[in-house]
Amino acid sequence: MVHHKSFQTVTDSINWEDPMFKLYEKAKRVGKWNPTDIDFSQDVKDFQSLRDEERIAALPLISAFSAGEEAVTLDILPMIHAMANQGRLEDTMFLTTFVHEEAKHTEMFSRWQQEVGIADMDLSLFHNDSYKRIFYEELPEAMNRLLTDDSPEAVIRAATVYNMVVEGILAESGYNAFREIFRKAGFFPGLLEGIDYLNMDEGRHIQFGIYTIQRLVVGSDENYKIFNDYMDELWVHAADYVDYLTGLSEQQAQLITFESKLEIDPNLLKEFAERQYRIRKSKIDRVKKYDSVEELEEATK
Repeated sequence: MVHHKSFQTVTDSINWEDPMFKLYEKAKRVGKWNPTDIDFSQDVKDFQSLRDEERIAALPLISAFSAGEEAVTLDILPMIHAMANQGRLEDTMFLTTFVHEEAKHTEMFSRWQQEVGIADMDLSLFHNDSYKRIFYEELPEAMNRLLTDDSPEAVIRAATVYNMVVEGILAESGYNAFREIFRKAGFFPGLLEGIDYLNMDEGRHIQFGIYTIQRLVVGSDENYKIFNDYMDELWVHAADYVDYLTGLSEQQAQLITFESKLEIDPNLLKEFAERQYRIRKSKIDRVKKYDSVEELEEATK
């Protein structure tokens, strides 16, 4: 049985300068959007105006996000458990906003699917083996390990798959694809409004993952190797899924023999994802210039 030995707010105070508390403050200020308030009426008209071939072209991204947001909603709780067990009050406070936001993301996609009339469709047929490897296996396995193991290795692996790959590579790439395809076509304003809200939320989530990994790898070649090796391992599957989506878009483009408003660049997702992979790794690489967590924390003030 775990007992509390003391409480930070009575022996000291909240660390108002802690990066995680600052993320908590930001979430309170800008994270007040409500999926119920988004108007999907034009989206319904837009979806009905599409031909079958065009509708099919929109479904793989919806499938990826709908399942992905549900997965991260279900799998975030062990990270809260781990941070609370470590006595990281500021981290835990921020993560309360984190789990609330992931639930809203799940709700937003489900509401959109309901509104446009595809809620009863089984979209899991667009989940290839690499998607399943990340979302069905690696994500829950790494996160649930935290329930019994909050070691640096376990936390690094959890933050890597959740924040750096699922959010930092795949979700960021998906947001860009939504905007490039549908905003240019003038379609789905409600969905795109939701995507903008998600993107802002995920930016804070990614910052949590970056800083969590940074403070564990700074001054430790062993921990850096854990991150780097796992990131590279997951990238193989992420890249394969992106290639799969790219292939689908090329096949779907061949089916559209009429003039369509949907302009899909087959290489768009791939190029953006590769760039996100390099960016995420560079965020961790930069801590090599510091020798300790104290130096890192001083640099983040």
